[in-house]
Amino acid sequence: MAPASSAVELARQVGRGLASAEQTVRNYVDAVATGDGAVQAFAAFDPGVAIESARAVDRSPVKGPLAGLPVAVKDVIDTAQYLTCYGSPIYLGHRPALDAACVVLLRRAGALVLGKTVTAELATFTPGPTRNPHAPGHTPGGSSSGSAAAVAAGMAPLALGTQTAGSVIRPASFCGVVGYKPSARRVARSGVKVNSDTLDEVGLFASSVDDAALLASVLAQQPEWAALPAQGRAGAAPDIGWTLTSRGERLEPAMRRAVERAAERACEAGAHDHPLVWPAPFDRLFEAQLAIQLAETARALGPEYAYRRPQLSVQLIEAIEQGLRITPDQYAQALLTARSCAASLDSLFAGADVIIAPSAVGEAPPTLASTGDPLFNRPWQLLGCPMIGLPFGRGAQGLPIGVSVIARPGQDARLLVAAAWLEQCWGR
Repeated sequence: MAPASSAVELARQVGRGLASAEQTVRNYVDAVATGDGAVQAFAAFDPGVAIESARAVDRSPVKGPLAGLPVAVKDVIDTAQYLTCYGSPIYLGHRPALDAACVVLLRRAGALVLGKTVTAELATFTPGPTRNPHAPGHTPGGSSSGSAAAVAAGMAPLALGTQTAGSVIRPASFCGVVGYKPSARRVARSGVKVNSDTLDEVGLFASSVDDAALLASVLAQQPEWAALPAQGRAGAAPDIGWTLTSRGERLEPAMRRAVERAAERACEAGAHDHPLVWPAPFDRLFEAQLAIQLAETARALGPEYAYRRPQLSVQLIEAIEQGLRITPDQYAQALLTARSCAASLDSLFAGADVIIAPSAVGEAPPTLASTGDPLFNRPWQLLGCPMIGLPFGRGAQGLPIGVSVIARPGQDARLLVAAAWLEQCWGR
């Protein structure tokens, strides 16, 4: 069987008996065997396990909406079939007894785990070995580095990641793929290594909005979401706004141009532009998100810090100690800032359905020692906004650049509709 052009088409073929899950998976097993030596996206991969899982799908009389789709899973998400080491030597050889809730949903829908993808240490700051498929000396982003790179390199049609600041949207931008981070608590987090109670979310990577919507429909248990991209392409143009936030001076010129040009092209195609003003109180979101992340990471990783400190990176130790210095009053004030800004979110969105904004500072930096700066993801993450990162051209070094499409919390369906319309008008 020739590989289908999308995850949606692959699932359709397997579901209708036009192709087998086994052959579908074998195609991706071959892609991993050929490509992962250079990219190093996978932390654990067993062709035999993947193929046997595909045979089980073929034997089942009920295929499900993700029939036969191999999904790469970030190595902070528990899987019973594969070791889950959280990107840390502390957990070397760790095998969970159960799958995470999101993995259970995948399996029930007919998907299978292709393998575990590399994460930055404990989903924080210190990178793993993964390289950007577009330029091996450049970071793929993080902490969901392996998942973004696996989809970008054609080694998986879909992948799961997690985001606490920018760990889905930023690597999607650096690797030139679609990344989706849902509204807060739309996807179950049980069985995912905790970094921040307030901020952690399960997200995903795909090659198109259609594929992202299909996977999101299963993870969020909203079957109707799978049909939203088609509605978006056939429907009316969305009302859009765009912003560089109050930190626009930090952007590389190519990212600034990408956001501006993305808005221009949308308006040329019929979208109605709503001028936005970044409210002054929202300036505090950048620091508030960082304070909450550091304080809660210090709390969540307290046992590792107390009992296994020599096995933590210097960078993570410093971050935990910085979090320990955040006072209860400072932490409470950061949470209050988040609630206050969320309550006045209409002052930013005005009449816009969605906002276009930077996904990162610019192109993937030429380093493997850092995953890049999540600055431009911080406010949206703290506000709980759903986000989709879409590729939009390339920068001065010829590497991918992505822009974010953002909706109000709880409006994931509206986001998927608008993102499909924008993807179409931007010519992907």
